[in-house]
Amino acid sequence: MSYYEVIKRTEGLDTDGLFHSISRHEIERALASEVLSQAGFVATLSQEAEKYLELAAAKAREITLKHFGKTIQLYTPIYIANYCDNRCLYCGFKADNAFQRKKLGLDEVKKEAEFISSTGLRSILVLTGDSRSESPVSYIKDCVKILKEYFSSIAIEVYALTEEEYRELISEGVDGLTIYQETYDEKLYETLHPSGPKRDFLFRLDAPERGAMAGMRNVNIGTLLGLASWRREIFLMGLHAKYLQDAYPDVEIGISIPRLRPHAGDFKPGFEVSDRNIVQIITALRLFMPRLGIAVSTREDPILRENIMPLGVTRMSAGSTTCVGGHTRIINDHDRPQFEISDERSVEEIRSLLERRGYQPVLKDWMKI
Repeated sequence: MSYYEVIKRTEGLDTDGLFHSISRHEIERALASEVLSQAGFVATLSQEAEKYLELAAAKAREITLKHFGKTIQLYTPIYIANYCDNRCLYCGFKADNAFQRKKLGLDEVKKEAEFISSTGLRSILVLTGDSRSESPVSYIKDCVKILKEYFSSIAIEVYALTEEEYRELISEGVDGLTIYQETYDEKLYETLHPSGPKRDFLFRLDAPERGAMAGMRNVNIGTLLGLASWRREIFLMGLHAKYLQDAYPDVEIGISIPRLRPHAGDFKPGFEVSDRNIVQIITALRLFMPRLGIAVSTREDPILRENIMPLGVTRMSAGSTTCVGGHTRIINDHDRPQFEISDERSVEEIRSLLERRGYQPVLKDWMKI
């Protein structure tokens, strides 16, 4: 059974109503259980469970220490192109936003790689807009050939690819895939993606599994918080992660929980997601999936990032920029970031913070043989 079939089975459920009808007894039973069931996952995401956040957080900290110790892996994004054929309503890179587009030349990619590697980081996330004509797989492969001389782990966050295309990139040196479904509500997805290749809901939904089948070492999924009711979105994303982890036990499965940030355009989030909601999301996911990787990016402000670290976070970005070539190029008025970041601290500042808090910052966790 594909994950799409899992989603279709939930269509008739009043999931929003379900999250508001959970009793205190159901929450207490879930928090007392050794292994959180699907029903327990619903209970910990419920409105009533907000009253139990301290208890849930304490258990999440205990589980995280057991499975990951006090380690946080650090990485940074490298934007190599922002050409895009989509008109996603919520994105600063959408095709009908008029600004000067940019794609890095290979010499510029090398310059970015040299700068990022000088910070000590050995894990990067390569991003492009969604344009097969301007950023074809061949271009991404050429960039990876350069990047693998500097980094031991290279993940990609690009348009959805076929299984064979993922295999091509893996053979060149890519070992990780990040791809967000944005929303698991198929009808809303169609509204938010009026045109462009990303409009194909099912092709994008199945991309993480194609990556796992192709042999990615780690696969990271996510939902963009603010587009839809967060409880249902996190519930379906959690089931998606569980599906992948069960089906591909040799692949490290991770999630991201990005909130919408200011960007070029006039799109406004339809649903508020508070800091307290973020705490509930992280603790519920950790209780449901003890071995799940949880990444928190520089979209979030420094204070929140520091406070939620012990609750289940395993990966953090540092020294980030969402502009093409933003690590080394002089950014001018013609350049556009994909979105604004909140935590502008350098890799060294984040590294020092982790050490002060008793954590081991992991700058390299993988060696290709």
